[in-house]
This record gives sequence, structure tokens and C-alpha cells, in this order.
Amino acid sequence: MKKALGMMFVGLVGLGGWALASCGETEELINCQRVCARYESCFDDDYDVGACRSRCETQSDEEAGFEEKVNACESCIDDESCTSATFSCATTCAGIVP
Repeated sequence: MKKALGMMFVGLVGLGGWALASCGETEELINCQRVCARYESCFDDDYDVGACRSRCETQSDEEAGFEEKVNACESCIDDESCTSATFSCATTCAGIVP
């Protein structure tokens, strides 16, 4: 009985770790989507948001610090008008969108 409970505990801990990792991936996806969609709505109606999001996610997975840069960009543009975000967030968002 103790062995079964121990195995159950280990399984739950593993599942919890997977769930936490998945939450990070979900936040990354949402932030990439928001940054790319915002670029489309402010600057280029024909901008390929899906391709931008895909590049952003790939770069977040491969480049140390890129995910934090996306988070900072998304936070910067969040409550700004397009014009204000252009001036206030250009440096923060450089390299994520054109």
C-alpha cells in the first residue's frame, strides 16, 4: 500500500511539473501572439501574424533571454496607443517585430 501511494505521489509531482511547464509555454504563445497582432493592427494590415508568432516562439525556445524580451515588449505596448507604443517601446520591442 505504501509503495502504491509513493508511486502515486511521484506521478502527481511529475504531472504538476509538466503542468507548470505547459503554463510557461502558453504564456509565451499568448505574448508572441499579442506582440505580433499589435504590429499588424498598428502598422501593416497584411502582416503575417501566424508566421511572426511562429518565429517568436521558436526564438523564445532557442535564444536565452528572448522570452523575457517578448514579455517586456508585451508589457510595454499593453496600455499604449499605436503612436505612443512606437515611441515608448521601439527599443524594448526591437528584434521581435520589424
